[in-house]
Parts: sequence; C-alpha cells; structure tokens
Amino acid sequence: MILTSCERAQEARLGDGEFTTLSAEEAMEFTAIAARIIPTDATPGATEAGVIYFIDKVLGDGREAEHEILRHGLTELQAAAEMRFGVAYFYELQAAQQDRLLTDIETSAFFATIRYLTVAGMFSLPEYGGNRDNIGYQLLGFEDRHVWQSPYGYYDADYADKGA
Repeated sequence: MILTSCERAQEARLGDGEFTTLSAEEAMEFTAIAARIIPTDATPGATEAGVIYFIDKVLGDGREAEHEILRHGLTELQAAAEMRFGVAYFYELQAAQQDRLLTDIETSAFFATIRYLTVAGMFSLPEYGGNRDNIGYQLLGFEDRHVWQSPYGYYDADYADKGA
C-alpha cells in the first residue's frame, strides 16, 4: 500500500497530475507560499522541485490535523490579503506583499506547518513526491549513489582486516 502511494505521488509529480488531497485553490495558494519560503533565484526553488506534490501526499496520509491547521491558516491569510491589499487570494499578490503577510504570521502554527512541509518536500526522497529531478540534493551537493562501497571509515577497514 505504501509503495503504491509513493508510485502514485511520483507519477503525479512527474506528470503534473491531479491532487488527491488538496483542492485546486489550496494547491495554488500553498504553491505560492512554498515559493516564498524557498524561492527561485539563481537556483531552482520549491516550485521547480514539485514540493506541492509532496505536501499533497503527506496530508493525504492520515494527517488530517495538519491539513486542518493549514486550512484554517489559509483562510486567515486570505482574509488578511483581502483586508490589506484588496485581493482575495494570496497567490495574486506581488512578492513583496506576500512576504509582508508571511512575516506577520511567521510564529503561527500555520506557518510552522507549511514551512516544515516545504523544506521536507524540497529535500526528501523523490519517491515521496517532492525533490523533482533531485533539485534539493543538487543544492546540498549530495550525491545520491545507489550503492556506497566500504570501507566507510576506519572501523570498517579494521573489520575487513580481521576477515570477518
């Protein structure tokens, strides 16, 4: 069952497929928020890494409490966008306006949850729905080798010398 879920998340991520947990509105809003947390600049950001597909998969895996935190926080964020800037959706705001709203809520449970999911999606195993084309790994300089050869350290060399 877990393998099937990972395969479906991978297929959706690669094909920009439909979301299984998020509504279209949530996906657009969370994508915009993730893009401000890990923006695209000289290097790819959360959008290019497909972080939204990771978020969709995680929230659909028995994480209703976290999803509810995000729903409630998004409603409040949209209300703030409407009140301060006269725009109904966060993703419609300019980057500087988005940053102002996010700065105002950076100590909230909503922001902590979406920030955690964004960072986790950026650097997770690609099979989990994010880290498209190993973008996160490349930013870290991580080589994802299928097999690492021993000795890994002096203790392994010593183990091999003993003939064990």
